[in-house]
Amino acid sequence: MSTHAVDVESIERLTDKIRDLIAVLERTRGELSQTIEDNLRLSHEVKDLKAQLSSAEDTSAEIANLLDEREQIRTRVTAMLEQLEEIGI
Repeated sequence: MSTHAVDVESIERLTDKIRDLIAVLERTRGELSQTIEDNLRLSHEVKDLKAQLSSAEDTSAEIANLLDEREQIRTRVTAMLEQLEEIGI
């Protein structure tokens, strides 16, 4: 009878370990699911930020072009004013 009691005890310990393992697996699945959702969300955020960066770079290039054009116009106007002064107008 003592052999039977030991076997039942061993089986009960094994059952407890299996239950603990199942609980760990379920928790790990939940964490994995959350991690997948976080990765998807972050991927979308990265995509959006890349689009914003591209837009900002385009805007920056456009501003540089406009500043260059302004300087060219300023130079032309200055030259015209000098010519007008030379001819006395």
